[in-house]
Amino acid sequence: MPIVTIQITREGTTPGTDAATPEEKAKLIAGVSKLLLDVLHKPMDRTFVVIEEVETENWGVGGLPVEQFRAQQREQAEK
Repeated sequence: MPIVTIQITREGTTPGTDAATPEEKAKLIAGVSKLLLDVLHKPMDRTFVVIEEVETENWGVGGLPVEQFRAQQREQAEK
C-alpha cells in the first residue's frame, strides 16, 4: 500500500488563483497512481496520494526563501 506525499507551494498557476485547482490536484493524483501501477505494479485502489500545500513564506530553495530566490533568478535572467 504506497502512500505518496506531494508538497507544492500554495499559489495558483493561473492569474487570480491562490492555490492549485481541484482539477490540477485530480491530475496529480491520477498521474502518480498510474506511475506506481506502471512501474511497481501497485494497484491504484491501494495507492494513497496526499497533496500538501505550503505557504510560499514557508518554502525555500538555494538557501533563500522562495520569493527571494525567484527575484534573484529574474534579476539574473535580465542581465
